[in-house]
Amino acid sequence: MNSLLENKTWELVNLPRGRKALQNKWVYRIKYEGDEKKERYKARLVVKGFSQKESIDFTEIFSPIVKMSSIRVILGLIATLDLECEQLDVKISFLHGELEEEIYMEQLEGFMEKGKEDLVCRLKKSLYGLKQAPRQ
Repeated sequence: MNSLLENKTWELVNLPRGRKALQNKWVYRIKYEGDEKKERYKARLVVKGFSQKESIDFTEIFSPIVKMSSIRVILGLIATLDLECEQLDVKISFLHGELEEEIYMEQLEGFMEKGKEDLVCRLKKSLYGLKQAPRQ
């Protein structure tokens, strides 16, 4: 929740006439480190993007994929040239994508602002579940 607020992921506004706010949900997970004795609890906010309407909520979708042949070539070069390979995971990567479309989402369960329960979140940054999130 701190990451969402620090990145100014949304602003509370009145829902414009003719627009529908997307629903969201929290996804919880337990991650184990190393010897599987040390566990961390993770929570991720996911927008139910399956209810987005084309040309209203998004104009194009994007799904980044990697071909296995590309991975084999890279790993072959690493082995041949005696290079080192490292993996990188960018935390909160989807929260860095600025949205161009106007997308509205209901306020988060358990985090509704007192006195502003009738307002919705106008998304400024991308969230997991949005059709355009990988592109952003």
